[in-house]
Amino acid sequence: MPLIPNKYPMPTQDARERARNFNEVALGYTPELAKSEAQRCLNCKNRPCVKGCPVNIDIPGFISCLKNGDSEGAYAVISRSSSLPAVCGRVCPQESQCEKECTMGVKFEPVAIGRLERFAADEHNKRGIKEVNAPAADAPRVAVVGSGPSGLSCAGELARHGVKVSVFEALHRPGGVLVYGIPEFRLPKAIVSREVEGLENMGVEFFTNVVIGRTLTVDELLEQGYKAVFIGSGAGLPGFMGIPGETLNGVYSANEFLTRSNLMKAYSDGSDTPIMKGGRVAVVGGGNVAMDAARTALRLGAEKVYIVYRRSMTELPARREEVEHAREEGIEFRLLNNPTEILGYNNPDDPRDPKNGFVTGIKVIKMELGEPDERGRRRPVEIKGSEYELPVDAVIMAIGTSPNPLIKNTTRGLEVNSRGGIIIDETALTSRENVYAGGDAVTGAATVISAMGAGKKAAQSILEKLGIAHV
Repeated sequence: MPLIPNKYPMPTQDARERARNFNEVALGYTPELAKSEAQRCLNCKNRPCVKGCPVNIDIPGFISCLKNGDSEGAYAVISRSSSLPAVCGRVCPQESQCEKECTMGVKFEPVAIGRLERFAADEHNKRGIKEVNAPAADAPRVAVVGSGPSGLSCAGELARHGVKVSVFEALHRPGGVLVYGIPEFRLPKAIVSREVEGLENMGVEFFTNVVIGRTLTVDELLEQGYKAVFIGSGAGLPGFMGIPGETLNGVYSANEFLTRSNLMKAYSDGSDTPIMKGGRVAVVGGGNVAMDAARTALRLGAEKVYIVYRRSMTELPARREEVEHAREEGIEFRLLNNPTEILGYNNPDDPRDPKNGFVTGIKVIKMELGEPDERGRRRPVEIKGSEYELPVDAVIMAIGTSPNPLIKNTTRGLEVNSRGGIIIDETALTSRENVYAGGDAVTGAATVISAMGAGKKAAQSILEKLGIAHV
């Protein structure tokens, strides 16, 4: 069979149509496309792709199943390592992890590992197979704080080995950032619900509307008989620039904006959740969250959406696929630009004017790239005299998040670093005995798959602590 140099393209919605709806953009491979793409895998002996996967999925193994048309076998292989295959196949940055290490990528495009993982998971879900495997009545109990990717991964690994797991979620629906942060058009919430249901069938219990540090503390969980606690509470504390005008009406953190739309369904006609719709929107930042916020604003009816980012496209950290989709949908990138002030309406002659205190624009200064910073990225430097005003009606700050200090402040002896991340050792153990942590609560905002890898690693350490062999 001749070597196919390029990935088989992912079918997608037309850009003009999808820019105004919340349906999933990527439509998924057909069985024929999946089998053809799987044939591109060289089945290397040294398996570099596996080393590039934070949860060490047997990638050649599951792709071999797809070569033979066995999608259920492929799903079984993936599930030995990953608790969330349908999620990872959609949102993980495979291009910088497993696909980056793919041998095919040395001369050609790497195998579309993420697209194949999504296909295997979706085919399994279509069959509606329910695997029920409840833990024994006398099984050891472990508490998991947070139901985002790290918490779900930890819970799945523990449950797979017979541990009775209780997951405590602060919001009213399990899923963490998977439901409040990632838009429907990238990750349908039905997919997340299915993954959660799969864990429930394994005996995992979910308790929502429980804020650890308020409703219960970590110390109280240990006192209730849980043998260990895993903290996977994420990094939900938004960052701001500290520039004038950030308190004006129409300024959102990306967390707030996406939560209102994704979790609270502000995009629905019947929703009572207020959100800015229409007008012109500036999104400050260049990561995946910025792309999500910009594309959501567009779908909510914005006339014009700008991405304002202080570096160039080379340094922009968002996934290339998301950037391409945003551009196709008409979002304008103002690169090497940085806001210095948010402007607002003020009518001193009529303090009752309802427009008072609302955003009218942002003041922006142009930048150029100077010498590299401590991380090797060229530092942006202001160009004097280049300031200009950009008229907008809303500003969304997507410049990063950090861990909420609530758990640290209510847990005796829990040590954190200068950025608020929980300090752990190589086994994911914190400074508190029997308390483990992982994901964004430790590292700050990162990827779904890295958080899953951290949750899985912590679960394996907990299993060793409980004297349970893990495979």
